[in-house]
Amino acid sequence: MRRSTVFRMNRVRMLSAGLIFVVVVTGCSTSPSGTSGEQRSALSGLSIGVVDTEWLLKESKLGRQVSETLETFMQNRQALLELEQQELRRLENQLLRQGSVLSPSARQQKEEDFRRRMVAYQQKAGDMNREVQAKRVESLDEFRDRVDVIVKRIALDQGMALVIEKGQKTSTRYYEPSLDLSPAVKEALDRETSTAGQS
Repeated sequence: MRRSTVFRMNRVRMLSAGLIFVVVVTGCSTSPSGTSGEQRSALSGLSIGVVDTEWLLKESKLGRQVSETLETFMQNRQALLELEQQELRRLENQLLRQGSVLSPSARQQKEEDFRRRMVAYQQKAGDMNREVQAKRVESLDEFRDRVDVIVKRIALDQGMALVIEKGQKTSTRYYEPSLDLSPAVKEALDRETSTAGQS
């Protein structure tokens, strides 16, 4: 006796690469050829979309603003480090030039000063690198939050049950191009960015 196929959505789970939709099939007897007609009809009524956040970061006005802000922030930090590097090179050259005419104690003092400056520089470089990384994470999280608000609004308007992440670093292997919400999300994001810039 065949039991009817019952589908129920178990959970939507966020993974690092994106969203995974888990469907649990209970009491299922499928034909040897794979998906049964009942399964196909149940799944065909499910509305799903995909969005490419990396593409939005490159193509949207807000994404370009975020990238430019991060680039400027990084360049400013790099400029400060380059000034420190120049000073260290100057001190090193001075030590090499004057080394033969300095007394042993004066030479030792200058070498110690140089070592201290080098350690301080390395510490500063590490701190700045961590600062740049923290700024990057913060900026990208804020961008993703803005995208998520728009994605949710579009998904609700279109009656979608699920929106998954697509892109090179995600687990999405295939999608029908008509499911791609990215252009609509970009349009809404650009509109909001332009409105925010005028106020």
